[in-house]
Amino acid sequence: MTRKEILEALGLEDENPGGFDGTWKGSGPVIDVETPIDGTRLASVRQVSEAEYDAIVERAQEAFLAWRRVPAPKRGEVVRQLGNRLRESKAALGALVTLEMGKIRAEGEGEVQEMIDICDFAVGLSRQLYGLTMASERPDHHMREQWHPLGVVGVISAFNFPVAVWSWNAAIAAVCGDAVLWKPSERTPLTAVAVTKMAAEVCEANGVDPAIFSLIVGEGPTIGERLLHDRRVPLVSATGSCRMGRRVAEVVGKRLGRTILELGGNNAIVVTPHANLDLAIPAILFGAVGTAGQRCTTTRRIIVHRTVRDELVSRLVRAYEDIRIGDPLDENTLMGPLISRGAVEQMQAALAKLKEEGGEVLYGGEVLEGDAYPGGRYVRPAIATADNHYEIVQTETFAPILYIIEYGSPDATPAEAVEELDEAIRIHNDVPQGLSSAIFTDHVREAEHFMSHRGSDCGIANVNIGTSGAEIGGAFGGEKETGGGRESGSDAWKAYMRRQTNTVNWSTDLPLAQGIEFGTSS
Repeated sequence: MTRKEILEALGLEDENPGGFDGTWKGSGPVIDVETPIDGTRLASVRQVSEAEYDAIVERAQEAFLAWRRVPAPKRGEVVRQLGNRLRESKAALGALVTLEMGKIRAEGEGEVQEMIDICDFAVGLSRQLYGLTMASERPDHHMREQWHPLGVVGVISAFNFPVAVWSWNAAIAAVCGDAVLWKPSERTPLTAVAVTKMAAEVCEANGVDPAIFSLIVGEGPTIGERLLHDRRVPLVSATGSCRMGRRVAEVVGKRLGRTILELGGNNAIVVTPHANLDLAIPAILFGAVGTAGQRCTTTRRIIVHRTVRDELVSRLVRAYEDIRIGDPLDENTLMGPLISRGAVEQMQAALAKLKEEGGEVLYGGEVLEGDAYPGGRYVRPAIATADNHYEIVQTETFAPILYIIEYGSPDATPAEAVEELDEAIRIHNDVPQGLSSAIFTDHVREAEHFMSHRGSDCGIANVNIGTSGAEIGGAFGGEKETGGGRESGSDAWKAYMRRQTNTVNWSTDLPLAQGIEFGTSS
């Protein structure tokens, strides 16, 4: 498909309104969307004004009041049909993700598959919004808890997963009875418009108010700030940088609203002498180079035992030399461009800082030029030596830089190396972020130690798989400056609902809890 055919297949025009509440609107400034593939214009999106924002939120609140009355399994049926609609458009929407964000075609379609998977998960969840029953200390009483719809959920998504992050929130929130208000990244608004069109079609086919899936494309300092301060939005789920997350937490917390924060990662893989390097090398390669290093779960640090360091680095360099960099629409490409020239500049500044602090670039890091790399956004992924305490290592650089950090004694026996794992875990945990982590080892003690309360302090800890590629069935999120939020599977649905405890007295007496006697002599 050509670029024009991709846009037309998804109902996109040369200029598209960026607001939706059942009708399309947008009278604010225009965003000209450029593809990072070559820097050329794809189309434009007109942002919403502040007055339009207010009208959209008002309509979303009205839609919520009706939607919460729909039985949860019937809400699940609407989400099931949304999943089917995404299946029909998987190739086109995946290609648009590639065009707008720059990730390779396989990853673009994989992101849409995540959307389909979470819709399937949410359909089953719609019949499993379970509460508990509890024993009462008072005779002829029973206690239970219920989960009720919460309200309008604000979703702020980042450029690197322009559609999947919305679906993790929207599919779950919808079956919970909430309306969803989506503020996408200004860098990737076309995919948001396309998905909102699909959701609206499904709602209209089912006689459901399409404002349950509303859209607001607008700048952070205006529309974004308005969303954070809006008391009509009881929950804001935000994905982005730690800096952005601090602002979200401060503003929403000040009005005592709720947040789900999915922020930065500084993810590491520990490689022990008991590791199977045939597994570790491809896992590191995908984790460090996939999406051009622009995932929150990107592998950024390798903490490797000194006895296997040289072999690991040698094999990694050979693997990096075989990476095909270029047009992400080409099925032979493994790494596309960075999102912007600014991102390229940040990568170069990070490498310069690394060298100032005493690190050494072992491979890559160059900006790629020439006819095969138009637009100035292509780089060669870098492998570098570093110490964990370097300021640049402690900071997440959203680019394909992999730091090699050593631990242990070069003369350690295999048995002694097991005892040295505490050093690796100390290094691993000594960063501000805490999203995803992994260890490669065939030794059960090392694996269990890493996953124990004395091991990784991240929200995700893996054994013999990498840091990227989480499945939707598990709760996704991290600790420390990653924000503490959880999305997607397990019981993450509870964040989108309000809990209510009920006590029912079915006796003819009125006993009080804790055996309290409170009455008059009469």
